[in-house]
Amino acid sequence: MKKIDRALQGIRIIDLSHALAGPTATMILADLGAEVIHIEPPYGDDAREFGPFAGKADKNHSAYFARLNRNKKSMVLNLKQEKGKEILRRLIKISDVIIENFKPETMQGLGFGWEEIQEINPAIIYASISGFGHDTPPEYTSRAAYDIVAQAYSSLMNITGSEEGTPCRVDSFFGDIFAGHQAVIGILAALMHRAKTGRGQYYDGSYDNSQKDSS
Repeated sequence: MKKIDRALQGIRIIDLSHALAGPTATMILADLGAEVIHIEPPYGDDAREFGPFAGKADKNHSAYFARLNRNKKSMVLNLKQEKGKEILRRLIKISDVIIENFKPETMQGLGFGWEEIQEINPAIIYASISGFGHDTPPEYTSRAAYDIVAQAYSSLMNITGSEEGTPCRVDSFFGDIFAGHQAVIGILAALMHRAKTGRGQYYDGSYDNSQKDSS
């Protein structure tokens, strides 16, 4: 049977994300054929601690982690050390997309803000997913966010549950999953823009806005 190339074959993505929102985006992109290099810190992606587990409960048996990171390559880098940073710089030079879902200013603090990354590779697409985005009032910049926080801030919880009851969380990780899907749309659009102009773009996504858009 003749092998059919997938749509994103030849696209290389550096995946610095963890837990759910970012990995959801890169899971979809990997399924579409992109080469995704999932980079974990020495202690591992947080999702390795999430169940259900295939066998005993430890970092190497999380079915949750395995599902999210299917079709991806894996690498451990300590970005607090210069050696790890230098390896990441080399990867940026030869990659098409870099994605992360840290709190705002984390990447800049490591020396990999948008401006620094563009100097290394002007054609790269930088996608960021955070609780409230980078273009947000200062009091929200350093705030971390999880799915339930996004559902509450966006007022999604106000339209669920019984009419007489209190606000109710949607029984799914709606905030993470929607933010991940919207990041995929942004990245694909940026790849189209680069095909026309040769220039990379910056995607700034947030859990909060993804919920407002959907609700």
